[in-house]
Amino acid sequence: MKLWHKLIVTVIAMLVASFAGGRLWFMAFDFVMPSYLAGMVGGLAAIPVWELLRRIGNKTP
Repeated sequence: MKLWHKLIVTVIAMLVASFAGGRLWFMAFDFVMPSYLAGMVGGLAAIPVWELLRRIGNKTP
């Protein structure tokens, strides 16, 4: 898998995780999630996605 493919998939995963975390936060606490916390959720979601993509990339010829 090319680097730019990995970056696109990782950015999409970060955006989805941040959005989902924000929605869950709002439903639980009834106020908007702080931006630094949303960024942290997205960043933490990117780590396993990037590692998974790295392992998938190593198995393909």
